[in-house]
Amino acid sequence: MYELANKQVLVIGLGARGRAACELLRGSGAHVMAVDQSDTADLRAEAGRLRPLGVEVELGVSSPPDRQFSLAVVSPAVPGNSSIVQEMRQRQVPVIGEFELGYQQAKCLSIAVAGTNGKGTTAELIDHLLAHNHRKIALCGHGARPVCSVAMETKDLDFLVLQVNSFQLETTRFFRPAVGVLLNLTPDHSDRYASHADYVRANARLFANQQSFDWAIVQSEALAQLRSLEISLPSKVITFSANNRNADIFLDRGLLMSRLPDWSWPLLNTEECRLRGPHNAENLMAALAVGHVLRLPLDAMVDVLKAEAPGPHRCERVAEINGVQFINDSKATNVDALHKALLSVAPAGSRPNVWLIAGGKDKGLEYHDVGPLLSQRVKGTFLIGEAREKIRAAWSLFTPCTLLGSLLEAVSVAVKNAVPGDVVLLSPACSSFDQFRNYQHRGEVFRHAVLGLMTPAHGGSIDGTPITRTLIADNLK
Repeated sequence: MYELANKQVLVIGLGARGRAACELLRGSGAHVMAVDQSDTADLRAEAGRLRPLGVEVELGVSSPPDRQFSLAVVSPAVPGNSSIVQEMRQRQVPVIGEFELGYQQAKCLSIAVAGTNGKGTTAELIDHLLAHNHRKIALCGHGARPVCSVAMETKDLDFLVLQVNSFQLETTRFFRPAVGVLLNLTPDHSDRYASHADYVRANARLFANQQSFDWAIVQSEALAQLRSLEISLPSKVITFSANNRNADIFLDRGLLMSRLPDWSWPLLNTEECRLRGPHNAENLMAALAVGHVLRLPLDAMVDVLKAEAPGPHRCERVAEINGVQFINDSKATNVDALHKALLSVAPAGSRPNVWLIAGGKDKGLEYHDVGPLLSQRVKGTFLIGEAREKIRAAWSLFTPCTLLGSLLEAVSVAVKNAVPGDVVLLSPACSSFDQFRNYQHRGEVFRHAVLGLMTPAHGGSIDGTPITRTLIADNLK
């Protein structure tokens, strides 16, 4: 752990996480300088908020200043091969991430959720289970509040529930969750990692510092990938899987089953849950396993999990118009997430009924593998963004592909083509940063585009409520 008082610390990369790191460092008595290679209006606004706190800020810089630093803290969006990061390492300055800094200053135990897809949903499930059982918690990390923003409040908490992605794990050093959850490990971020094995190794850092009395709750397929790379886990292990019936917790005809000692019986009927699909079954399994090791009563957990609804931008049903469903899955930023969405929204064995809107900023992924499922479930695809040509080359043999200039245009064309019983699905399989601020912004644009087309004359519904002008106006706010 690092002592911060009176130390010279460089923060690399601003934005919300960089700002949170600066504020924590200053509150701990460190002398802070923050740098960013970009120089935008948003970053200048951040600089204006930090300078009154005593933080030196330099924007548009490509190398660190010529001075001595005791520590460098890097934001997760800054790649490890950044010239500033490389220079600090050459100077033998310790480099850690904002996530690691916040963890080191926290005063309570941590429960961390990693993996390719489902981190946000699973972390929220765990958060709600603990809150329902009167534990004091805070939800932080990737997709949530920066860990640094809550670190000073943690002496009054029982747990931090952390969403953590591979970028954040790259720059950990002492991070050790009492309970680590690893979900699926499917191809992602190929623009950052030389191989899938490197991506797996980065996620495996979740368990690197665990001790024999800690817990690792791991999807069995992900555990097989770790073992293929000779990565062993030092902690107690519980496995789960929607496809492997040899896992400790598994899916059997809609039932979540356990074979754990003293817990070997049906746990939950997924048909009674609002979260649907095999991927959500695994999210529910992981949350149940966390509750089990924390000794939460099963009945209380089941009540919470049955009531849990899909979060915003995660196969979120926006509306139904003239028998056509509109579903916002903007959070699907890789091919595996798209695959899961198609399995969830289109029944197996039915005729193709999905009009798919996809595309965005490419992450170096291969798109061919989802082709056979597209041919079974998708009537046509509308492709937008930087990756649209690459995706068309991969998908055109499986489904009709139309290139369009914007998400608004895609929604408009999809509406003209859809008939009762169809689904218009936004599930991009790409990041959002070519045309939008983030996946949330992309999802809101989709949602507003759909609702903006609606009138009471359509005779549709929003969340099962018949459309009125007041309902449309309320949902457009």
